[in-house]
Amino acid sequence: MTATSTDLDLVVIGAGIVGLASARAVQQLRPDTRVTVIEKESKAAAHQTGRNSGVIHSGIYYPPGSNKAAMVKSGRELLFAFLDEHSIPVDVCGKVIVATATDQLDKLDALHQRGLEHGLNISTMTRAQLREREPHCEGLSALLVPEAGITDYKAMCNALVEEIRAAGGEVLFDTPATAITESADQVTVRTDSRVVTARTMINCSGLQSDKVAQLAGRDTRARIMPFRGEYYELTPQSRSLVRHLIYPVPDPRFPFLGVHFTRMIDGEIHAGPNAVIALAREGYTWGVADFDDIKEMAFDKGSWVLAKKYWKTGMGEMYRSLSKSAFVHALQGLVPEVTAADLIKSKAGIRAQAIRPDGTLVDDFEFADGPRSVHVVNAPSPAATASLAIAHDIAQRWSKIT
Repeated sequence: MTATSTDLDLVVIGAGIVGLASARAVQQLRPDTRVTVIEKESKAAAHQTGRNSGVIHSGIYYPPGSNKAAMVKSGRELLFAFLDEHSIPVDVCGKVIVATATDQLDKLDALHQRGLEHGLNISTMTRAQLREREPHCEGLSALLVPEAGITDYKAMCNALVEEIRAAGGEVLFDTPATAITESADQVTVRTDSRVVTARTMINCSGLQSDKVAQLAGRDTRARIMPFRGEYYELTPQSRSLVRHLIYPVPDPRFPFLGVHFTRMIDGEIHAGPNAVIALAREGYTWGVADFDDIKEMAFDKGSWVLAKKYWKTGMGEMYRSLSKSAFVHALQGLVPEVTAADLIKSKAGIRAQAIRPDGTLVDDFEFADGPRSVHVVNAPSPAATASLAIAHDIAQRWSKIT
């Protein structure tokens, strides 16, 4: 028998960090709002949020005036307050961005200038200063970014679930949206077990966000392309090779930061990720493929434009995915002492990266509005860091359609 949920003000689709934070933000904006969050998985933070590196980003990479820059800056303050309130572990350990070749020095200097524009307390480091901070790291020059840190975003999501429920809202797991009807005055969401009718909807479904928007009849002018990021972790005996966070100078053509080392909040050291196109939106290994997802990419013009433009880079990422020695070689650019014996296979994550029909990768947070809905079109990293600021913006958008 199908249950029915009616008389709701808002249904939120997706219990990742952005969806949960958005539900909470609406409750804070209008405490009498009747809110239900539905999530197709059996727990919160099952995909992007629960499989990221746990880094609290500083905002150094993002162009001034962009949503990412603004929302990381304001979101960090909100994030630290939330973590403190809920006693969630956090370590503002700082990170180094390392130039390992002469052709990276100008890019490193450009990052330095951008960091100063953002008001960060960054500084340049000589090779000797770098070795003093990270004794096993090799580079020509580096930036020290003291504002970067790490935390546990899964614990944060669990705390958000508790807050939403304490404020009178519902969070329903194992409840995938299968059909959506959006009219002038309400939204009806059908799931396997119930029909949810609400005055409004917020779509925060991450890897499925474009599909959910399509169910609601929205054209977001972008499609999600799943990029799998694979990680290794250092063996316990090798963890002394990395003290904090070590990043390379990123390629400005891509919204990825390159393989790097992250000391997690539990003391583990993760190395990665690469960035390979996954054969399924939730395909965390090469053995997982989805025919519909593959067909969608194969018939998408933007996918072909992207592949033609960056095929060489893509082949390199694929080679690193299939060859541990190639992955190790990339890591040795930062920490030469790392060997294959120091690394064991770890988790993989998938980045929900929006792509335009012309093959352009959407490089900023992006949203779209329907008559009774708000859709998160693109919110990959640093969305976890910026989540509470993103949620504030979404709540303001939501208030305009109520």
